[in-house]
Amino acid sequence: MSIRVLPPAVAAKIAAGEVVERPASVVKELVENSLDAGSTRITVELRQGGRDLIRVTDNGCGIPANEMALAFERHATSKLSSEEELGAIATMGFRGEALPSIAAVARVTMATREPGSEAGTLAQLRGGRLVGQRVHACAEGTSVTVEGLFQEVPARRKYLKSPAAEAARIHTLVSHYAMAYPHVQFTLLSDGRPLLLTPGQGSLRDVVAVVHGAETAASLLPVAPHESPDGEVRVEGLISPPGVSRPNRAGIAFFVNRRWVQSPLLMFSLQEAYQGFLMERRHPVAVLFLSVPLHEVDVNVHPAKVEVRFLKEGEVFGALQRAVRRTLVEASPVPEARLEGISPRALAPAPTPTPLRLSLPVEEAQAGEGGGLTAQEERRGEGRVPLLRVVGQVGGVYIVAEGPDGMYLIDQHAAHERVLFERVLKQCQARSPERQGLLEPATVHLPPEQARVALEHRELLEGYGFLIEPFGEAALLLRAVPSVARGANPSEMLSELVVMLARDRAGADREYAIAASIACHGAVRAGMALEQREMVSLVREMEATDSPRTCPHGRPTMLHLSASHLDRQFGRR
Repeated sequence: MSIRVLPPAVAAKIAAGEVVERPASVVKELVENSLDAGSTRITVELRQGGRDLIRVTDNGCGIPANEMALAFERHATSKLSSEEELGAIATMGFRGEALPSIAAVARVTMATREPGSEAGTLAQLRGGRLVGQRVHACAEGTSVTVEGLFQEVPARRKYLKSPAAEAARIHTLVSHYAMAYPHVQFTLLSDGRPLLLTPGQGSLRDVVAVVHGAETAASLLPVAPHESPDGEVRVEGLISPPGVSRPNRAGIAFFVNRRWVQSPLLMFSLQEAYQGFLMERRHPVAVLFLSVPLHEVDVNVHPAKVEVRFLKEGEVFGALQRAVRRTLVEASPVPEARLEGISPRALAPAPTPTPLRLSLPVEEAQAGEGGGLTAQEERRGEGRVPLLRVVGQVGGVYIVAEGPDGMYLIDQHAAHERVLFERVLKQCQARSPERQGLLEPATVHLPPEQARVALEHRELLEGYGFLIEPFGEAALLLRAVPSVARGANPSEMLSELVVMLARDRAGADREYAIAASIACHGAVRAGMALEQREMVSLVREMEATDSPRTCPHGRPTMLHLSASHLDRQFGRR
């Protein structure tokens, strides 16, 4: 078979396939053109999910009549003039491929008028060719109508989703542009029905209220502008507190220099920042903006411009993680408990808990039993839990304490987990683990592969306080365990860690997971009665941790019943 050059019409359709995949792709390219034109009002109209019609209308700068034909030429653009500018792209579009790609797979009509011009221009394209251009009366700005998308490419049209599904994709897309540009008023209509209308007043929280709901928007924490150590990366936005989460990542949006991007690096950084604040398989709501020097970010990676590459990945990762973590530590509230009334069954006597002697420092407990504040405690910063006065214990599970504004219920296991977790991490990072030798070495039986994994990570485990030796092909001798977990079942604890190591978790994620597992095994259990001094000591240690509100697995350590809420429940207000 001989090699030959493809006809221009065929080549255009192939090239269009890289840019225009579905109706949302058309909307993306047209909305970006509107934003680059300086528009403050953008309206998107759909018919049948964009399959039959897409119309994007703006009030931007318009296109001169003598440049209309050029606008539909491939690689013709007003946004890039030299190769050097590729390294510092500031506009949303820059390739000059959007309009010709759309015109190659649909019927396109454009009406445009420059500000101050007496009349506008109307252009019609069929099969990628300009078939008509004339003077036209229209409003300032540009309106592009796209009809019959992929009608000449049946194979592509066949694989479009239902009109509702395609409209939902476009809704997601326009919602993200609205959050990226809160000063722009966006309107989205589907078959004449409004799907989205943003105020365009410049308030990000107002736009988030439209996109995610007013209640969610009101709960979000502002991320104060945070810069990387070299001052080149800046992070700001809104994030959800630990009490607000979702089962998926649909509420997470990253914008790099106002461009909505999908980045595994940024997603992992956000997950690391929330580690310990959210339960497993729960995800935050986050709208985060990163400002990065233009020459340090490559947006020319993917035809759809949804992926980016960073020159200094470590700086970007660290800046995002620090900004989010700082916000969570300083501003996350203690979850507010809700009482729905008390049933007679709830008044039945609870089983007597098993007594426990908890090994906790008692000096601070004895000093703090009276409830007085020390000078250091009076200087507690924002984001800390208040100093609490321990009242008692409920069911051997919860510690009851009084604070400045009501009552606190503390999960003794979760609170102790947090204390032990931070202790283990600090010992590991200081390379000074405290270990407890076993009077008799414990024999831990494992599958041969897991025994091999344990021995491969022998040095790592020793850094946490374990001492292990091989004992045949499928067993280990455990001679010492971390001192914080000396009361735990040593075989179960080591077996769980080996399974975790076999999953090949790496870096900080692995360090965190190991410390959390050790803390969980070593923490006081539910059903164990504590003496007053032990409860006071535990609460004081919890108050002194870096993140006292959640356990390492993301569960809350405490719930708050405010005095005003109790008054309402008892009919005093």
